[in-house]
Amino acid sequence: MNTRSNRRRIAALGIALAAVLPLAACAGGDADPDTASTEGGNAGAGGTDPDVFTVMTANENPVLEEQLTALSEGACEAENEALPLEHQKVAQADTVQKVTLLASQGALPTHTIAGTALIRPDGDLNAAGLVGDLKAALEGSGAWENVLPAAASTVEQVYGGMYSLPYQYNIEGIFYNKEILADNDIEEPQTWDELVDAADALADAGVVPMTEAGANGWPLTRIMGMYIFRNVGPDAMAAVRDGEAKLTDPEYVEGAQALADFAEAGYFGEGFSTRDGDTSSNMFLTGQAAMTYDGSWLLSAINDPERNEIGGENVGFMPFPAVEGGEGSIDQYAANAGAPMIINAEQFGPKVVDWVSCIAENYGHQALQDAGVISGFKVNGEVTDISANTAEIQERIAATDETVLWFEALMDSKSNSLASTNATLLTTGQMTAEEYMTQLQASIDANG
Repeated sequence: MNTRSNRRRIAALGIALAAVLPLAACAGGDADPDTASTEGGNAGAGGTDPDVFTVMTANENPVLEEQLTALSEGACEAENEALPLEHQKVAQADTVQKVTLLASQGALPTHTIAGTALIRPDGDLNAAGLVGDLKAALEGSGAWENVLPAAASTVEQVYGGMYSLPYQYNIEGIFYNKEILADNDIEEPQTWDELVDAADALADAGVVPMTEAGANGWPLTRIMGMYIFRNVGPDAMAAVRDGEAKLTDPEYVEGAQALADFAEAGYFGEGFSTRDGDTSSNMFLTGQAAMTYDGSWLLSAINDPERNEIGGENVGFMPFPAVEGGEGSIDQYAANAGAPMIINAEQFGPKVVDWVSCIAENYGHQALQDAGVISGFKVNGEVTDISANTAEIQERIAATDETVLWFEALMDSKSNSLASTNATLLTTGQMTAEEYMTQLQASIDANG
């Protein structure tokens, strides 16, 4: 099918396509990291350079526009002179509709936010040859080494290829109050059993062991999912997607049971099932809870002295612990790379390659130094005046080679919603682990 007919296909589908990943990536998505297809025009470079380097970003993400503008006036000044930067904006909620329309008109910007479903190997932009292969282009220019291995691992798992620049990057783990753990003679738990023992000791001491935003659902499924990844291995949910395993298999049910048992023991504290995100974060930052499983997006609150009453020096961070005898590794963090930002393959000419290469080399330092934003790019240069907590997370990301996704990442939208909704029933004793997994697997079978 040629590009023109594919554009007609895109126009016909319109806004029925799936929504984009959240900018903060705080909730699970329905992205499908299938192996990249050889169909469609996903060449790295080879398109025709446009007259301007047009970048379309979400209204809700002013930082990206600001930092790219700063690069155009600084480290990427030469690239900007050769191909001037021009910004366009779109409301996050309107992204799929807008991108679909522009693609059908042959007016897709050079560098644009997109919808996850659009750029998967079986997505319409990909099939139409409109999604540039960033790895091929950056390898060709010698700039690939500036993309952190962890970020490449995440992007390729989510989208099926290196189709997005990782301007935002988050890893997840357990933030903990150093003082509370020290006062109770608790060291960083290395295994799930040690985490349960620590939670038991904290509860006995009158401290809420771990706060989570149970009302949101996904913070609870994150814990269950990480148990499964540690127990079954990093490909656990891909095996379910591919029909090689079922959530009703004993090793998967074990993860649901572990979460249910943790909740039944009272380790999330009173009222966790109706607790929202801000309340949960504040419980941790005011010393009311010893731990919280969260993502590195929490750094914005940790670095805010008006919210963080325990002080940044009292905040520790550790990976989700291992499950004894499990196939996963404690150094495989759950991660996400924010909303996809693609290059239009038709405009992936030499000047655009130069721009992308300059971004890869300089954005990591620019965003971290100027805005305290952690990205999936290597930080080339000394960074000053950032918090020790932010620096630590950046160092952990730089040292990570392989990541996992989140529990719902490969599920369809209906199953994604069901996983979160039923998490409350599971953790409040209204549904057994077997019932939870049986209903969820049935949904995946029916809708996946």
